[in-house]
Amino acid sequence: MGRCLRPLLRGTTYTRLLHLWVPMLVVSVWMFIDPSRPWVPALVLVPLGLLPGVRTGEGVQARLLLLPGDSDPGLSVAPSATWRDRLRTVLWLEARMALGAVALFACVWLPSLVYDLVVGAGGQVPDDLPLLGDAAPGWWLTLLIPVPLLVLYGVVVGLGELVTAVARGLLGPSAAERLAALEERSQQLLERNRIARELHDSIGHALTVAVVQAGAARAAGDPDFTDRALAAIEDSGRSALADLERVLGVLRESGRPVSDRPTLTEADRLLESARASGAKVDAELTGRLETVPGPVSREGYRILQEALTNVLRHAGVVPVRVRVGVADDLLHLEVRNPLTTRIPDPDPGHGSGLRGIRERAALLGGRAVTGPDEGDWQVRAELPLR
Repeated sequence: MGRCLRPLLRGTTYTRLLHLWVPMLVVSVWMFIDPSRPWVPALVLVPLGLLPGVRTGEGVQARLLLLPGDSDPGLSVAPSATWRDRLRTVLWLEARMALGAVALFACVWLPSLVYDLVVGAGGQVPDDLPLLGDAAPGWWLTLLIPVPLLVLYGVVVGLGELVTAVARGLLGPSAAERLAALEERSQQLLERNRIARELHDSIGHALTVAVVQAGAARAAGDPDFTDRALAAIEDSGRSALADLERVLGVLRESGRPVSDRPTLTEADRLLESARASGAKVDAELTGRLETVPGPVSREGYRILQEALTNVLRHAGVVPVRVRVGVADDLLHLEVRNPLTTRIPDPDPGHGSGLRGIRERAALLGGRAVTGPDEGDWQVRAELPLR
């Protein structure tokens, strides 16, 4: 019993009924003007529904009254962009008016019928409410009083569910809107992944340098070396804080440009950081790196940063050969170091850092190879400049 009466306790039941009554206000006013032509309001809805902005207004009303509080109502509030959207809006307006007429008729006629039954059970049927026809008054009419009330309950609840379903079908997003929403969602996911890679590369590199330097300083027991190690840790920490601030800036301001992110023209900073950690870096930078397009240069910097971080993290203080060059409309980047037993797993399919390198290259239309090669561990990437 409580489950059957639950719709009567929900505010949505009454907001949906209000939504059905709203167009009937216009019809009621028109009936006072020209009751001989009741079809005029339905005819006016055709050109009205073709206006792009009407779809927005109907979508907002439907969200507020049919699905209040629903986080994902599935109703579009965008203006009509195609003729298909306009025709769907016209159909919606006509359907809303038809269902509203049924709701209004039921809400007026059924209570009047209840009144007739009550009066008839008392002994007479009034002439001004002849809904019972020639039925003889009597106590048995009392048994029929709940019937119109149950019908009214079913009509109100049923029409509310029906108009909501029709709204989802006719005011729901079109195929183009669904595609645009999917593309926007994909862009958001790509942006989240990019930010995650930025944090992984910059903060991971700084922490790796700090750990290696601290360990080397403790093992060396040399005050001068300890001073140099602390200076390198400080420098790496400042760089990481600057990178972190850039990433947080992107989160705070979605329209903020990324042009202030580091590029390959600042590769010396990475090389010096690796050398300060004790690695013997043999670097060769050829070509005009300043002419490399911004997106390619920024991603190349991150690839180089991640490759050097992996060397320090997994191989320790070992000789590292770095080759960065621009030739044949390609940016060539290679980092090699001798394989050591400290590398836990030479499988190139493992590790988010190596996967991030390959993803960065693939997003730019290039390719990256990571893994063992002739006794060395290599990271080799080729990024197109166009």
